[in-house]
Amino acid sequence: MTLVPRVTTLPNGLRMASAYMPHLESAAIGVWVNSGARHETPQMHGISHLLEHMAFKGTKRRSALQIAEEIEAVGGHVNAYTSRENTAYYVRVLKNDVPLALDMLADILQESIFDPAELEREQDVIVQEIGQALDTPDDLVFDRLQEIAYPNQAIGRSILGTPDSVGAITPVILRGHMARNYRAQDMVISAAGNVDHDQLVQMAQEKFGNLAQAIPRDKPPARFEGGDAREAKELEQAHLVLALEGVTYDDPDYFTSQVFTSILGGGMSSRLFQEVREKRGLCYSIYAFSSSYADTGMIGVYAGAGGNRISELAPVIIHELQDLAGSVKPEEVARASAQFKAGLLMGLESSSARCEQMAHHLLLRGRLLGTEELVEKIDSVDAAAVKYFAQRLLNKPKLAVSALGPISQLETQAKIAARFGSQ
Repeated sequence: MTLVPRVTTLPNGLRMASAYMPHLESAAIGVWVNSGARHETPQMHGISHLLEHMAFKGTKRRSALQIAEEIEAVGGHVNAYTSRENTAYYVRVLKNDVPLALDMLADILQESIFDPAELEREQDVIVQEIGQALDTPDDLVFDRLQEIAYPNQAIGRSILGTPDSVGAITPVILRGHMARNYRAQDMVISAAGNVDHDQLVQMAQEKFGNLAQAIPRDKPPARFEGGDAREAKELEQAHLVLALEGVTYDDPDYFTSQVFTSILGGGMSSRLFQEVREKRGLCYSIYAFSSSYADTGMIGVYAGAGGNRISELAPVIIHELQDLAGSVKPEEVARASAQFKAGLLMGLESSSARCEQMAHHLLLRGRLLGTEELVEKIDSVDAAAVKYFAQRLLNKPKLAVSALGPISQLETQAKIAARFGSQ
């Protein structure tokens, strides 16, 4: 049996990927669906996340309790998540229980009944989840950032929805959403661990072979606009995020963007951590981040600081961004690349992480990227590439600012944006 990941496309267009890891006694298997928050209309805001919850609330063959009991009876674990571009359902079990896991996934994704009483209870649960998010400043500041970076667009709306939008969704609407979006070419089955690919393909054909083929769906391209969202609140700490338009997953500079982000604010040796926290003591937490989607991306910096220090943060952050566009040390690139590669390779030692990586590659890139290819792409990033990427990022930037807490001393967006023009 080969150790190289394998991919098979079923007759209906459903793709099946697996990676054999013979040293394990377990396996991770899941279904990733090319349907997330960005595929929603304003009237169905939050339906992807609600559907993810409702998939576990009963099928024609299993009650919600039986779904939980059957997996836990074999020591397994089942979970799911919704993102802006996809929804995932995954199970971790011992190797002999893979058939049960695949049967469970097929059941909840094709035979869910969406009982009205269960739906009403789950809508109440999600309303509480929305309230919890609103009470978590370092989550809320990112939701506001997404909204103003992509205004009046599905990709800019929160994944959870609103109490009104979630409350208006009926079982009929849920069934229609699943029928339109959960189709063969828009789904990937991915497995990693002690699994046999040929047996998986045979089971997948039996359990998922009747899935309908995909139909065209409307997904307007995302437009990064930038903007300003700030709310003064009585908190112990001010939360600030500055962001610029980033790159897509298939952009030639994608891997450079990851190295750039690490150099800027990816760890204790990063420029921002050393300058902002270690030298100046302006804040406790600061880091850079990169978010990539199929047709857009975002790169930014988060910082949490006392209200009396927040006015000092933006000038220092922008100075570090500009400095990266002027000079990059080879040793910085080597250190950031090593961190990137180590995270990638260590992750591949986990069946769950490998399973997820393969699913993302197939959904977003249309093919698997081998470990050697990934490492080669990371190693090809040099100081000149990072410097060029920083210059590209700062060329006529549209700035998104999100701030929450004691922020009275924070400069206006126009003043912060003007600093990008001063070298």
